[in-house]
Amino acid sequence: MKKEIRTILSAFAIAFATAGAAGAAAAASEPALFISVGTATRAPIGWVEFCKETPDTCAPQAGMLQEIVLTQKTWAHLVHINNLVNERIKPMTDMDHWGVAEKWSYPDDGYGDCEDYVLLKRRMLAEAGWPLSSLLVTVVRDQNGDGHAVLTVKTDKGEFVLDNQNAEVLLWSETNYHYVKRQSQHNPNTWVALGDPRPAPLTASSR
Repeated sequence: MKKEIRTILSAFAIAFATAGAAGAAAAASEPALFISVGTATRAPIGWVEFCKETPDTCAPQAGMLQEIVLTQKTWAHLVHINNLVNERIKPMTDMDHWGVAEKWSYPDDGYGDCEDYVLLKRRMLAEAGWPLSSLLVTVVRDQNGDGHAVLTVKTDKGEFVLDNQNAEVLLWSETNYHYVKRQSQHNPNTWVALGDPRPAPLTASSR
């Protein structure tokens, strides 16, 4: 009898261990909804210069942080703004546009670099009532190791990325970017490092 009981308990232990391993594997395979935020870091010089020219745009908002509740309506609006700006603005480097290596500005003349797309999407969403604390300008590195700017939209369902190089709005962890830093939710002029656990893309110098 004791031998039978030990056999049954061993079977249960194996079953629970198998189920636990399967659950852990499933959890590991699910995309991360939110990226971990680190310590304060230096803001991009383009943002600093942009704020000198448009200080009202960069003023911190008073009050508590607001979280976007993602519904079918808000999702449709997010996709619409991403597509609208991507279609309306034609890509042009800062050197070709302004004769300088780096300049952040609203692309009101119909031309802009990646960060200009971001600034316009941020402005349009804010004008529609989206809180700026959920619209975070973000610096990433692409698969070639080059710097790029996207807009991270923080919602209750995860953090989604609006990108001038992609018509599809994706969860941050479903993109091929390595996340470097972004604006703090508390103050757009404070930037924080991002704890992207995925390996950084190889650059020409690291190959």
